[in-house]
Amino acid sequence: MGDILHALPAVTALRMAHPQWTIDWVVEPRWRPLLAADDPVCACGGRGPEQPVVDRIYLAPTKEWGRSPLSGKTLHELGELRRALRGAGYDAVLDMQGAVRSAAIGRMAGSPRLIGEASPREFAARWIFGEHVAVRGVHVIEQDIELAAAVAGDALGAAECWLPTSNAAESWCDEWLRQESARSIALINPGAGWGAKRWPVERYAEVAAGLIRRGFRVLVNAGPGEEELAQFIARETRGSAVALACPLDRLIALTRRIRLAVAGDTGPLHLACALGKPVVGIFGPTDPGRNGPFGAPFKVLRSAESRRDHSRHHAPEAGMLTITPEDVLHAADELLGEVAAR
Repeated sequence: MGDILHALPAVTALRMAHPQWTIDWVVEPRWRPLLAADDPVCACGGRGPEQPVVDRIYLAPTKEWGRSPLSGKTLHELGELRRALRGAGYDAVLDMQGAVRSAAIGRMAGSPRLIGEASPREFAARWIFGEHVAVRGVHVIEQDIELAAAVAGDALGAAECWLPTSNAAESWCDEWLRQESARSIALINPGAGWGAKRWPVERYAEVAAGLIRRGFRVLVNAGPGEEELAQFIARETRGSAVALACPLDRLIALTRRIRLAVAGDTGPLHLACALGKPVVGIFGPTDPGRNGPFGAPFKVLRSAESRRDHSRHHAPEAGMLTITPEDVLHAADELLGEVAAR
């Protein structure tokens, strides 16, 4: 989720600079709603609010393929994807993920230009690229913009993300919020992709209680497998905070309506940033200078004791444990005060 949201400002900028171009995207099926709404089948053409940036979306369930790389189903789907990509006759392919598997899929297109970073996240991917861009930006969004600019030599800047609008999700959100009070909404996301990035859920519960005292309606996002975390916060606040497990199109619609997001380095935080919402980020083993909030009002909390570490520990990184709920609430108060003063 984060990789797509980090790449979207660059691809949106490319679309704005070249509205007549055909721009397609290969994506894991679960993240398709970040590019297109409603229709569960790969769409071709017909850009609009439901699919604002790309013309065609190819689905590549690479994690599923990795579990059964030699199965007949995997080989058939890989062959179908390769035929579709080659048949499209692309002039250039961009790899914004910097991984061996994404570079290999890019190579399948048979394009005369396969462009990637000179020092990609997985260095072995470098040997698959035909063109290398020595990016200078610190944040990954800045790096992706430099990469996109290499296609036609454009001077691109970060563009506000064009995220899809699902009419069904927007209607659901309006109806759901109609039953709520008119209070400002704060969205808390206690989960994270790996344990080292996960601030203790007990502390998120204290933050939720503090935001409720400040007059917020607190919603707690429960991603897949994170339902118990959200339910814990709901119990600790005696139901004042509402645990909410919703599909991605509804999460986009809901995030459009919030006043504040509080989360670690995880997809919902980057989604709030993409929609320009104020965020308080709680960081530990990942570098907020590279992966943190971008393009939206934000405060980042990270201990000086934290070190960049991408190993997938089950327990929170030690430096994160020095961050208190009071620190987070103070950051939220400061942030909202700054936003109100603008």
